[in-house]
Amino acid sequence: MPEPTRVLFVCLGNICRSPTAEAVFRTLVEAEGLGDVIEVDSAGTGGWHAGEGPDPRMVEAGKRRGHRLGGRARQVQDEDFTRFDLILAMDGANLAELQRRAPAGATAEVRRFRDFDPEAPGGDVPDPYYGGRRGFDDVVDIVERTSAALLDYVRSRA
Repeated sequence: MPEPTRVLFVCLGNICRSPTAEAVFRTLVEAEGLGDVIEVDSAGTGGWHAGEGPDPRMVEAGKRRGHRLGGRARQVQDEDFTRFDLILAMDGANLAELQRRAPAGATAEVRRFRDFDPEAPGGDVPDPYYGGRRGFDDVVDIVERTSAALLDYVRSRA
């Protein structure tokens, strides 16, 4: 059996955007019966929230759409750049930080998550942390449509 494709979603603190992308993408992967060939995780470029669960407002926004966010926040580590095949930043600032921190010998393809968004390719997933409820719902909208296109891309690489 071939090695699974490993996908890592990255935002700043790993409590809003990246755990949402992890949960939504995992749901799609499992619904397609691909759980044994695609592995999914998330992390943050910062470590402020390490060990914490997802933001309750994001959990609620996901729940309203049938997504179950879980796990504990962690910070990106050097080994992630070789363990994962695809590392997807939620915005340009996190993309730049990932590119800056990539160690010598990194093998992961590092890109912006919304490179796969059929409606706004290359844009940022806005950080809802300091906003109201609508911002969290908007993140779920973006992540759902982008994850569907991302799954097509991951399948095409296999």
